Amino acid sequence: MSLLIKNKHGCLIDHNNIITKVYSKVTCEDGHVSFQLRPSLFRIMRSKDKDVNRKRKRASGSCPLLIETMEVKETFTRFMQGLPDDIIKRKSPLDTLNISSACEVRDLATNLFESSIFDHTGISGGNNSDHPLKCEIKGNKFLLPQHSRFHVGCVKEQCKKLLGNKFDFVVADPPWWNKYIRRLKASNDKLSYSMMYNEDIASIPVKDLLSTNCLIAVWCTNSPSNITALKDIIFPAWGVEYVTTWYWLKVTNDMQPLCDFGAGSQKQPYERILIGKVGDVEVPMKQLIVSVPSALHSHKPPIVDLLSQCLKKENPQTLELFARYLLPNTTSVGFEPLKWQHLSIYEAVS
Repeated sequence: MSLLIKNKHGCLIDHNNIITKVYSKVTCEDGHVSFQLRPSLFRIMRSKDKDVNRKRKRASGSCPLLIETMEVKETFTRFMQGLPDDIIKRKSPLDTLNISSACEVRDLATNLFESSIFDHTGISGGNNSDHPLKCEIKGNKFLLPQHSRFHVGCVKEQCKKLLGNKFDFVVADPPWWNKYIRRLKASNDKLSYSMMYNEDIASIPVKDLLSTNCLIAVWCTNSPSNITALKDIIFPAWGVEYVTTWYWLKVTNDMQPLCDFGAGSQKQPYERILIGKVGDVEVPMKQLIVSVPSALHSHKPPIVDLLSQCLKKENPQTLELFARYLLPNTTSVGFEPLKWQHLSIYEAVS
């Protein structure tokens, strides 16, 4: 885990470095080669909001989401006050990269997204070795981390195939039904994915896959209805007790929030991770995770190492639902678990 610093208000992680460490000395046809995600994908700069002058409904001062936003903002302010100067300088703009604007970074991410659309439905595989490897699947090159498994297809059906296995840690990034994805689909269906209703997510047979003492982390949108459904419908259906919410605060290379803190369910510079448990597991309350995000769509930072420490178990068995990339020691299921494994996303490290 590439933890740069941790204080009582939060922790700063390096997403890019986490992945770079995974793909050190990849087994290839001509020996061993180290890879990293394209560094330009982490040149994240703040761009002006085109809708800044658009009239928006003012949120009530007592709105729970507004109170939450103020708490996250205050926590981030205190977190920044505790950072040493060398950490802030380390995250300075990447001027050596041959990319001059946020638009160029977005265009690159869009092109990579569209060029890595594959139909791997029904394919299962993995890497049982102690080292990452490069392999070919249906004519394309992919990187597979050590001790990883993947099953491509409908999450509900793939989970049924996993019955008999027990997992200590489950992480999920469901395709929540929301207006943003509907607009995205209308403008370019290549950039969208099939959304699911809350009841459909609740019907996934997760309950039968959980070990006696298990931790569950689910990425959730800012929609109050989705948050409520996760706590009151989905977690109970999975046999999970809601514990707390962690927040991922996205920052630019100069450690500024990616956008302004909004009101209510408006766009925010943070995302929430709702955490539940089964059995005897102690989870720290309301943690703040800070990182420069990847420009790739829905490319969440790895949180397994941060949370698996709560399990107090060596080599916990991990399951990721709706995965878009693979991690070591993890079984990943969904329609796109190989998406961000495609070789075009990476470059060799000299």
